[in-house]
Amino acid sequence: MHKHKGSCLCGKVTFEVEGDFESFFLCHCNLCRKDTGSAHAANLFSSSAHLRWLSGENLVKTFDFQGSGHIKSFCTEGGSALPNLQMGGKLLVVPAGSLDSELSLRPNAHIFNSDKASWDHDLEHIHRFEGLPE
Repeated sequence: MHKHKGSCLCGKVTFEVEGDFESFFLCHCNLCRKDTGSAHAANLFSSSAHLRWLSGENLVKTFDFQGSGHIKSFCTEGGSALPNLQMGGKLLVVPAGSLDSELSLRPNAHIFNSDKASWDHDLEHIHRFEGLPE
């Protein structure tokens, strides 16, 4: 059984996840693209892992888009995406970027690929910088 630690951007919210993730998906649906402001969301899923807030739980807000079950939790101070429970608490969803500990898993798949952004293709061919371009 693995233990992962994570936090938000401002550092006021910290958490621990104990258990294993069953899947790791890169979701290209319209809602995940709006949530992240990027090409896709990168989320880990577990039906057995346990989430424990270590600090700042009072700063966590959970938003269920129009009661649709598209759920996002975030830090009200800095806006970072944070873990949440879905499906009546049966499914833990953890934004991969919120983890501070190393993750040995690789994504299982791209999902909702038919919804991906029109500019999201052949990205491996564009120029890469190790830091901010000058």
